[in-house]
Amino acid sequence: MPRKPDRLTAMSELIDQAKQTFPLYESDTFVCGTGNNCIGCPKKLMELLDSELSYWEHQVKRGIVPHFDEIRRFGKLCKSVKRGLVRNQIL
Repeated sequence: MPRKPDRLTAMSELIDQAKQTFPLYESDTFVCGTGNNCIGCPKKLMELLDSELSYWEHQVKRGIVPHFDEIRRFGKLCKSVKRGLVRNQIL
């Protein structure tokens, strides 16, 4: 039976998964929609995700272990951002 990852590994895997899933560094990602066709603001969602992702990458590199609640919140943020991007037909 495989062991569960420790908290640092779990956060690292979540960060890697977010980087693969979201179009963070594409040029048209951080542009506001025209014609008021946005449902939520994809630009703000991506900026929020980018800042959280950068924060946790830095924390992991420093060896600071996140709490279970912080891992859960980051995962929930990723899920909510993905839902918003799907609504706006970006993903």
